[in-house]
Amino acid sequence: MSTGTTTSPNLPTAPAEYSSRYQDQLNNVLRLYFAQLDNPGPSVMSTQKTNARIISALNFSTLLNGVQTISLPTQADLANLRVGDLYYDTSAGNALKVKV
Repeated sequence: MSTGTTTSPNLPTAPAEYSSRYQDQLNNVLRLYFAQLDNPGPSVMSTQKTNARIISALNFSTLLNGVQTISLPTQADLANLRVGDLYYDTSAGNALKVKV
């Protein structure tokens, strides 16, 4: 699952004849790329139950110097977000919004 921040890798140019070094480089580039796609980054799913109601949520926070920090983009990143992405609108009292 990609977060949308992963870009396609620059693949090495193939030599005219077979080269094990080229093949190793290509495999390493592809391995790193697929690892980035498989690891969307810090996100935690949790389920809470309150008064027989189930509340599910995603937590996009990370621990930074012992402090839990929100890692969602803000409205400053709006141009780079995809439709459906969540962001904090810091100009509207840190309202959580969805790009439409």
